[in-house]
Amino acid sequence: MKFARFKRNEELFLGVVEDNKIYKLQTNPDSFEKFLEIAVVEAKASVEEKNLEEVELSDVVLLSPIPTPSQIICQGVNYSIHRQETGMDDQKPPFNMIFSKAPSSVCGPNDAIIRPDNVKLLDYEIELGLVIRKPITHDTVITEDNFLDYIAGLVLTNDISARDVQLTQLQWLKGKSYRTFCPVGPYFYLLEKEDVAKIADLKLELRVNGEIRQEASTDQLLYKPIETLNELAQIMDLQAGDLVLTGTPGGVAMQLSADEMNCMTSLVSKFGEKVEVIQRQHTLGNYLKDGDIIEATIASTDGSIDLGKQQNVVKTLQSISV
Repeated sequence: MKFARFKRNEELFLGVVEDNKIYKLQTNPDSFEKFLEIAVVEAKASVEEKNLEEVELSDVVLLSPIPTPSQIICQGVNYSIHRQETGMDDQKPPFNMIFSKAPSSVCGPNDAIIRPDNVKLLDYEIELGLVIRKPITHDTVITEDNFLDYIAGLVLTNDISARDVQLTQLQWLKGKSYRTFCPVGPYFYLLEKEDVAKIADLKLELRVNGEIRQEASTDQLLYKPIETLNELAQIMDLQAGDLVLTGTPGGVAMQLSADEMNCMTSLVSKFGEKVEVIQRQHTLGNYLKDGDIIEATIASTDGSIDLGKQQNVVKTLQSISV
């Protein structure tokens, strides 16, 4: 079952998506916990009775299907090819790289990505997002048997990144948290028991102006979801509606050699050395430019899980205000 949040005539609604149509629910909970308690129950009953108002997807503005989460926790360099292209060993590392994005970075699946004036190296990162069902705390142990007790469903996300901020300042939170830097949706896919095994069989694809840049399968994840969630449980609490982004595959715009990565992550490298690395990045051709169109999809190979399609255009604040 897929859900979408949408705007029509300036009003916000929640609906169930079937066959490229949205069936509008009567309820529109303001929290994810209430969504699970009320909306899912209503949706299952109403879809069976076929008594919901039918809305064309083309007639609405799709929003992020998850109300703004309290936390967005991310995994870094969690695919071998992405590790290679950033100057790292392609083997599974001895530790899981964890960072976060500000909740205010969330935007809709078709919203514009707003590039700040100071950001010249704007990058894309398609990622599978896990949506937390109920609190994960220090005594939580997640297994294959209880996975659905803690993970409600899946969403398509894009970890937009300002590499010049991330690399020169060693500020991951800062470089990844500008407003609009986390498109989410269009759909929230509610997981059922038979879907769990398919999480390892999802195809990720991202295009820029029609050209495939990223293409991979979730079976290539180095740290799998259960392993990561159990690690996070030992560090922090997660709440219903929080997002865990599982990492991006190879094909991003940023390309670093091992020496360049060592330079950029070193606390003792001279600023001039870092400037040289950034200058080389400016000579690469795949960083996002104003007017570029990013298209992203995630679906299972058998088509039973389809998280929909994002289409975001890159704009500047000046072009938005004109």
